[in-house]
Order: sequence, then C-alpha cells, then structure tokens
Amino acid sequence: MELTPTFLLVLELVGTFVFGLNGALTAMQAEQLDLVGVVVLGMITALGGGTLRDVIMGSLPPATFRDWRYLAVAVVSALAAFFGRRFLIRVTRSINLFDAAGLSLFCVTGASVAFAHGLGPIQSTMLGALTGVGGGTIRDIIIGRLPTVLTSGLYAVPALVGAAITAVALDFHFYSTPVALAAALVCFVIRLAGLHFNLNVPQAHLPKNADQDGGPE
Repeated sequence: MELTPTFLLVLELVGTFVFGLNGALTAMQAEQLDLVGVVVLGMITALGGGTLRDVIMGSLPPATFRDWRYLAVAVVSALAAFFGRRFLIRVTRSINLFDAAGLSLFCVTGASVAFAHGLGPIQSTMLGALTGVGGGTIRDIIIGRLPTVLTSGLYAVPALVGAAITAVALDFHFYSTPVALAAALVCFVIRLAGLHFNLNVPQAHLPKNADQDGGPE
C-alpha cells in the first residue's frame, strides 16, 4: 500500500494539531500569557519545524503558507488549548503525550517531504528530525527556556530513528502506509520510554571549579 499525498497531508495536519496543543500548553505553564500570546506560540510550535525544513530546501514560500489548512489547524489547536486549559493541564501527562505524538508524525512526514524533493536518505533523516524538533525549539527560545532538544537525550534521538526508518524505506522502495505508521510508532514509544524511565544519552558535567583548575593564578 503506497503512501498517498492525501494520507501524508493528513499525517501533517494531525501532527500540526497535536503540536499546536503541546506548544500552547507548554507556553501557558511557563508564562502568564494572554490569548494572542498563546495562539502565537502554539502556531510557532506547530509550524516552525516544517517552515525551517522548507526554507532549508529552498521550497518557498513554505507549505505552511501555501496551504491555508496548516494555519487554520494551528490556530484551532492553540485556541482549544487556551479554552480547555483547565481540563488539559489536569491531565498531567497530556503535554508529553501531545509532544511525543507531534514529534512522531513530523519526523516521518518531514523525511518524506525531503526525500520527495530529491534529497538523499541522510539529508532526509536530518530534515525529518528537524521538522520534529524545530518548532518546540523556537518556542523554548522565545519563552527563555533551554530547548528540550538540548537537555533531553531521548528527544532528538527518537526523531532521528523515526526519520531514518522512513528515509531507508523510501531509498529501498518499500515505503508504505504501514511502514510510515510503524516509524511514527517507534519514535513515539522511544520518546515515552525515555520520559517514563528518565533515560538520557550521556550528558556533559564539569566540576564547578573547572574554570579555575589549571588556569593562570
């Protein structure tokens, strides 16, 4: 079963919606924002990764601005987060679930779009991962928070794994709807496992007086 453009669009729009929810909820937890601020940050989270991907590929204007449905879904998801925040925030794991779902869908669609534009499997993997982590990274920088991608080892890693599965399947001509869903599921499971078991890749830790050791007196 081949992955049709319509199904790819559906995956992207679903990813846009869940990332919009995640971005708006995360922003509201970090800052006291009005409706406009919530919508803006929700849209940035939902659309930022895909926009960065398209800019790097030279696909201008980005798809998020060529197709009104991306903008509409991003706005609706941010509004849903704003007006449903009391319920959604109570579900403490909802932010992480939305984040993992958006990451999983976007790493797959990002790699697919990059490959369709003639890029190789390695480049497609990189852009697939960027599509997944880009929007949240821009949001975190705006609200003055260290980006998750730099502090959570199992954030970029699952995005790279999901994008790599997609790119390899495309390169060897066995890409299909089940393969796309499997790649997204692998990314989703790895991300949730990292959160549940607090897993990380090795982190850099320097002694507090490292800047004094061996330095000039």
